[in-house]
Amino acid sequence: MDTVNTPQLRLTALSVSDLVKLLKRSGSRTVSEDTVRKDVANDTPVNPDGTFNLINYAAYLAKDTDDASN
Repeated sequence: MDTVNTPQLRLTALSVSDLVKLLKRSGSRTVSEDTVRKDVANDTPVNPDGTFNLINYAAYLAKDTDDASN
C-alpha cells in the first residue's frame, strides 16, 4: 500500500464533504452536506477556518439527540 501520496484526514479539521464521507462510512444513513449545513445554522461548533472537529461534532450530535429525547 502506497501511503506516500495518500492524503491524511485530520479529525480535528475536516471539510464538510470529508465529514460526511467519514460519517457515512461509519454507518450514518441520514447525514448529508445539507444536514451538516443545517447543524451549522443551529450552532454546531465549527473551527475558525470553517472545518469541523469530529469529536466536537459528535458531541453536538449526542447532545442534540439527548435534548430531543427529553
